[in-house]
Amino acid sequence: MSRSWKTTILGSLAAAGVLVMPGTAYGDGDLWAAATIEPGREGIVEVGGYEGTPLGAGSVLTLTAPSTTKVTAAPFAEPGYRGSVTLGGASGTYTFEGAPAAAEESALAAWKDRKYPFVLSVPANAEPGTRLPDCTLVLRDAKGAVQEKGTCAVTVGLPAPTLSHPHSGVPLSARPRLLGSAYPGAQVTVRDALEEEVCAATAAPNGMWWCVPSRALAPGTGRLQATATYNGVSATSEQIDIVVRPTVSARWKTARHGENGPES
Repeated sequence: MSRSWKTTILGSLAAAGVLVMPGTAYGDGDLWAAATIEPGREGIVEVGGYEGTPLGAGSVLTLTAPSTTKVTAAPFAEPGYRGSVTLGGASGTYTFEGAPAAAEESALAAWKDRKYPFVLSVPANAEPGTRLPDCTLVLRDAKGAVQEKGTCAVTVGLPAPTLSHPHSGVPLSARPRLLGSAYPGAQVTVRDALEEEVCAATAAPNGMWWCVPSRALAPGTGRLQATATYNGVSATSEQIDIVVRPTVSARWKTARHGENGPES
């Protein structure tokens, strides 16, 4: 795979919040692919797993998109391969047109030891956690005879929650009100830097959630992060740094005895 292509595409998708997962094999020698893509987003499905005999020029790999999704690009840029997308995006193909004269080894490795990426778009109304059906893979030789089949697992991901209050670095009380947004109905759990649960809530139909720590936060600097879970999939917010003010009793103790407390 072209390193520059992978760096560019994966970087841009990561910036957009797209989760791309490696494929999961469905049987020895079978074609396979897997990805988790958020509603209303695009993600990459990488096809691999072929272990059969090399196929020559004119052989074709076809991915038929899951129902409700579309193939939007076939961006593999290795010499000798031509990608295309059908009108409407129902499927995408790669055709092996033959290796350059100086790259005979590439012909021997056609369809082997590589991943072939297809970009899929998932509709905005897809429900997180849903496994999208009817995604199929077929590899044919130059005469159109099927050499191998496979399936691809495309799961609808969960949009990342937000932790919008408190604001990072703003001094807080020991039990501040935490709030943000998440997918409606998602269970949201806020954890500290030690991965201990601070509080939890369920996102309302409008996507808003809020909770108050069940125990006082430790004074000083800390870190919080929200994790949303829905229908078997999860996503996390960005971490925020916090500063918790000492409680009244702690301030009184410091003022009376100094930072090290009373002398023994």
